[in-house]
Amino acid sequence: METAKSKTVRERKLKGKVVFDIQKCKGCELCITACKEGGLKLSEKLNSKGYRYIIANNDLCTGCINCALVCPDAVITVYRTDGKKKKIDVNTDDKKKEKDIISSILKEIE
Repeated sequence: METAKSKTVRERKLKGKVVFDIQKCKGCELCITACKEGGLKLSEKLNSKGYRYIIANNDLCTGCINCALVCPDAVITVYRTDGKKKKIDVNTDDKKKEKDIISSILKEIE
């Protein structure tokens, strides 16, 4: 009797997003093997070159970049975040200075 492994989505400190250039992907599956989280799989559809390409479940991605490192065709881009939204503090004085600079540049152009 075989038991299927199931990956559960758990909260991670680091999160990632994997983006594939699916038109250049040849479906070699090296990235699937390299993904420790099990977030990559082969699609059922074909790209314009006739290959089954890789699709990602970004809910499982930690941004480890293992998939991008093993890709022989360099068609994978990984974006990593820390999972927390950063608050940006904008100083109103800086904003005013930027507006003044932009206004002066526009006046010179006209």
